[in-house]
Amino acid sequence: MKTTARRVGIALTAASLVLTGCGRDDDEPGGTESVPGVTSEPCPEAVDQEKGCIYLGTITDLTGVFKGVGVPLTEGQKAFWAKVNADGGIGDYEVDVTKFTKDNQYNPDTHATVFAEIKDEILALGQSLGTAHTNTILEQVQDDSILTLPASLGSNWIFEDGVIEVGTNYCAEAMNSVDAAVDGGAKSVAAVHFPGDYGDDAMVGARIAAEANDLKFTDIPTAPGQEAQGAAVTALLKAKPDVVIVSTGPIEMAAIVGGAAAQGFTGKFIGSIPSWNAAVLESPAGPAIAGLYRQATSFGTWDSDTPGHEAMREAAAAAKQVPNDWYMIGWAGGYIMKAALEAAIEDDNLTREGLVEAAAALTGVDGEGMLPEGSGNYAGDPNERVVRATSLNKVDDKTSSKVSVDTEAFTGPTAEGYDFQEPCYLQK
Repeated sequence: MKTTARRVGIALTAASLVLTGCGRDDDEPGGTESVPGVTSEPCPEAVDQEKGCIYLGTITDLTGVFKGVGVPLTEGQKAFWAKVNADGGIGDYEVDVTKFTKDNQYNPDTHATVFAEIKDEILALGQSLGTAHTNTILEQVQDDSILTLPASLGSNWIFEDGVIEVGTNYCAEAMNSVDAAVDGGAKSVAAVHFPGDYGDDAMVGARIAAEANDLKFTDIPTAPGQEAQGAAVTALLKAKPDVVIVSTGPIEMAAIVGGAAAQGFTGKFIGSIPSWNAAVLESPAGPAIAGLYRQATSFGTWDSDTPGHEAMREAAAAAKQVPNDWYMIGWAGGYIMKAALEAAIEDDNLTREGLVEAAAALTGVDGEGMLPEGSGNYAGDPNERVVRATSLNKVDDKTSSKVSVDTEAFTGPTAEGYDFQEPCYLQK
């Protein structure tokens, strides 16, 4: 599903609410009771009954093809805000990300439907999973000044107002992956990918890097589903690329890597960040994945030595959460929204419009070591705003989440010099 990048101005009217103190003035007209998603009443599971509540919406995949991403991502997000609340909240408020959680079943139409159910009850969207899915509601969230944190790495977000993306986009990630393969001696590359905004974004990035490095390039789109990967495997065996950029879900990745290896394919695979889930190692394809696959990402691993990772691991242990890198990324994304909320409260303007304005003024975010370098510069133009670094993880049974860093964060020459003028997937 394609959408063009839109720039919708944020309408700041004289009727916008300006709140005093730390953002609460419940006895005056225009206090928090008039702001969607902000109330003087405590959150349903409040730590401090004297604090008000900020409600953030969550639209994720709990039952669809990316439930292996959506479920732990959402749990990590919940854990982050639980810690924020336990540590005193934000100003006079605690934050709730549970009450207005909806399952999009990884379906864009469902995404739009469930958004309509919660849009009047939330201050902002703390998670909106899927590129095409978030695009279905983009015009409305911009019109209504609903700040949105997409659980998606489409290259379109750097062009959009009111969106606070985090991480290296699929396009730049694929550029770096191909550049790394070239350093390893690769002479040919294929991209096996879902059609649509996610897979096409990565495919175009891989193609741009292949052309920059004078590599033979093969484009292999594939449908979702484990049983649908036979044609992709056949195409790989015919093309015989040295490296394959895989931009599918984990189940499809396992079927592609395992199926190709079973028929003698010895090329290497580098998967876009959503292609990984440690559970694939328990499948029959596990040995092939361990030998042939690396994951591209812009985030650290579960065992990373940073203050943020340490706090995340403590919370996960208390909740008996099995180590999962998507849980970790859900936690990491919370720093972005927290910074925007803190800035809006500091500006005495905890309204939808005030939150969008505060986010747009951010030049960086302190993620306690969990965010990629360059994150949070929403005040910059698209090429200043974009995060370009990628690291590559290898399968490692000795680590908590079964991956460890194989190549430290780097920015290859293709991504370093690329001028982002439009979303990559529009160049399909």
